[in-house]
Formats: sequence, structure tokens, C-alpha cells
Amino acid sequence: MKVRKFAFADASFERSPGQDGDVFAGNVIDQRHGGPITIGYGRYGPHQSIDEVLAVDDVMIVLEGRLSVSSAAGTVAAGPGEIVYMPKGQSVTIRSHEQGAVTAYVTYPHWQDPTSESGK
Repeated sequence: MKVRKFAFADASFERSPGQDGDVFAGNVIDQRHGGPITIGYGRYGPHQSIDEVLAVDDVMIVLEGRLSVSSAAGTVAAGPGEIVYMPKGQSVTIRSHEQGAVTAYVTYPHWQDPTSESGK
């Protein structure tokens, strides 16, 4: 695998699996590219909420807007330039605020089923 650069426009967004809200993900690197991690972008509409039990370690970097991530340990809020780490096995609720949010994410290992073509 060679050194590569990505922009938001490079992501092909799909609704986050199992969700029916205005939450979309677009992988730019995943198991199809031969690397050990998945990298992509997330897009959250205003006042959206998703609940997940994390199957992988997930790092989310907020690029625009604000998000809150709640778990049994409490709630953290993050804005542009801030990073949220969510460990594998945690049950989390991710909420966007009034302006929605744009994120970048990195997961280890890949969160997506290798036989699936849908996004995060």
C-alpha cells in the first residue's frame, strides 16, 4: 500500500448500518485496500442520535460542528479539532448538536464485514 491523501469529497457516503436517522459514513480506506485499519468520514445531521456497542476500537476526530458521546463512564462533548476515543466493547450514544457534525474516523480492526459493501 502506498502513501495516499484523502479529502471529504473522496468519500462515498451511505447511511450508517442499522440506523434510520441522518447519519452517514464513507470509508476511504478499508479491508479492500489491504491496510489493517479503516479510515473514513462521518456526517451527522442536526440533533441526531445513534446507539452502538462498539465491535472495534474507534477514534473520531470532529472536523465541524459538535458531538456528545455518552457511555457508562459519563459524557464527553467534542468540537472542531478534538478527538474522541471509544474502546471496543463500550456501549455508546453519539449525539449531534444543533449544527450537526462532520467527523473523520479510524477504526482497528475494520468495523465492516468484509463480505458487506455498505458503510459505517
